Amino acid sequence: MGKRVAIIGAGVSGLASIRSCLEEGLEPTCFERSDDIGGLWKFSDHAEEGRASIYQSVFTNSSKEMMCFPDFPYPDDFPNFMHNSKIQEYIIAFAKEKNLLKYIQFKTLVSRVNKCPNFSITGQWEVITEKDGKKESAIFDAVMICSGHHVYPNIPKESFPGLKRFKGKCLHSRDYKEPGAFKGKRVLVVGLGNSGCDIATELSHTARQVIISSRSGSWVMSRVWDDGYPWDMMIVTRFKTLLKNNLPTAISNWLYVKQMNARFKHENYGLMPLNGVLRKEPVFNDDLPARILCGTLSIKPNVKEFTETSAIFEDGTMFEAIDCVIFATGYESAYPFLDESIIKSRSNEVTLFKGIFPPLLEKSTMAIIGLVQSLGAAIPTADLQARWAAQVIKGTCTLPSEKDMMNDIDEKMGRKLKWFGTSETIQTDYVAYMDELASFIGAKLNIPWLFLTDPKLAVEVFFGPCSPYQFRLVGPGKWPGARNAILTQWDRALKPMKTRVVGSLQKPCLFCSWFKLLAIAILLIAIFLVLL
Repeated sequence: MGKRVAIIGAGVSGLASIRSCLEEGLEPTCFERSDDIGGLWKFSDHAEEGRASIYQSVFTNSSKEMMCFPDFPYPDDFPNFMHNSKIQEYIIAFAKEKNLLKYIQFKTLVSRVNKCPNFSITGQWEVITEKDGKKESAIFDAVMICSGHHVYPNIPKESFPGLKRFKGKCLHSRDYKEPGAFKGKRVLVVGLGNSGCDIATELSHTARQVIISSRSGSWVMSRVWDDGYPWDMMIVTRFKTLLKNNLPTAISNWLYVKQMNARFKHENYGLMPLNGVLRKEPVFNDDLPARILCGTLSIKPNVKEFTETSAIFEDGTMFEAIDCVIFATGYESAYPFLDESIIKSRSNEVTLFKGIFPPLLEKSTMAIIGLVQSLGAAIPTADLQARWAAQVIKGTCTLPSEKDMMNDIDEKMGRKLKWFGTSETIQTDYVAYMDELASFIGAKLNIPWLFLTDPKLAVEVFFGPCSPYQFRLVGPGKWPGARNAILTQWDRALKPMKTRVVGSLQKPCLFCSWFKLLAIAILLIAIFLVLL
């Protein structure tokens, strides 16, 4: 085996990192503080310290064909959007298929990661672990941090005057598990993200009254998209990404808002974002508009002040006799085992090259896997990040100079401010980001060449879903089954719904919607040019 690599966390990112290290001939050792793999997707009926925590009813927001490991499709009969137990079943199957479990040390806490005294020469790290009350220290050639960013809850108490004197129950969404304890209660949910909306809609069936307080609003999307197909198989495509990134800003923004309002007018439901053209990650919730229509759930602006029993909102209205406040206010990116200056090297912000590498290290022997967010699935993103990181650690890929990396970070931050706003520092464009990572390891597709050599596949790759299989079609780590997986992805997507046969499977027409969209875009450009 080659260099020794410490991997922290055995969730999706950790498993991808173990596999990538093995592909590159490295020697991985994964430390997992719990007794099982899965990370975020491993449900527990109580929140565990230092580990991501989900509620019992969590389903995926990405469909199965878009969130698999690129060489390991989900079983045909798995639903498109899966309960967390199905994801955990898949993760376990992947780990066993790839023989990854033997590289994991369970119930082992990483308490500290320090640079070795000769780090500037060797790039080595001292990793201190604790197991059964005993501490151990070991030297590793590299470290891959895969502990996720849904671990340490953010409750901005200073933003809510009077909260200390509130007599009701307060908890963070990570401590919420199921609705039974809230039956007949009056509940305020602070935050209009995915967790806040999921919890609020679930509670609206059993609680007496539920109100969501939102500071800035959110776009709310359905998992069910045009003609009933999964949203991401219709939206996350190379063609749409090309249009979005090359149309004039005014036209791109108009199309984006029109798309977000296709299901319902957000203004009428009190959900409209303050800056509607920002591409911040939308909320995926199929029930929220219906619960608002039925009156079992209401949307209010930000909380101005708490009293002993009530919340006063910024519009002057009040929610009285509150039994419980649930803060769905997100998480802080924290790595208590690591000197913060390594990843927060500027203005207390996470500063990473391509969202992976700390740019100021003398040696590129540390990688953060799974930290970025995009309108795409986490599993294929982590897989591609880990593949690149493993090659950098091995030495087959090299990073630019510190100056070039910092310049790239500044450039990308400027682009993020335009598309995602100031609050989304780890947000990125999925297709562009994945292609960028693939180019570093020689796995990026040459689309024009593909149209010349394999037009059938090229049409599906360019106009169809940008599914994970595309990133193991060519180059290192190439999977022989990738082409067939792409050409049959709609068969797997439609099969679990074919429980009552009423006709043949109706796959989407890739060109119809694109011609319509292209025609609209051309018309708008023509009008724009005429008005100049």
